Amino acid sequence: MKDWGFAQTDPSQELAQLHQFAIKKLQPGGDVEFIITVKEFITPKEPTMHFFAKSDKQTNQRTAPFTPCGWGKTMLEALSECVRAINRFPYEGKESTSAGA
Repeated sequence: MKDWGFAQTDPSQELAQLHQFAIKKLQPGGDVEFIITVKEFITPKEPTMHFFAKSDKQTNQRTAPFTPCGWGKTMLEALSECVRAINRFPYEGKESTSAGA
């Protein structure tokens, strides 16, 4: 167990360390930056899923809004699943910027 994990006094507290990543989604209407936060749980509810990644933005907003996310045994697994989910649907919000900006 990592030393910071000893701060948790009860597993129901779900103590987690946060890791942040940024990725740019390239689209015809302009590029959009997504911030992905990965939670590393010390005692996850599902023992094989220590990492949960979630995007700060939704995609597919006009049809059926979808929040990209991913679970995994490793940070790479969760992060990769979230990136694939970001690329699954177009970003249809207002925040896209021109490629030159």
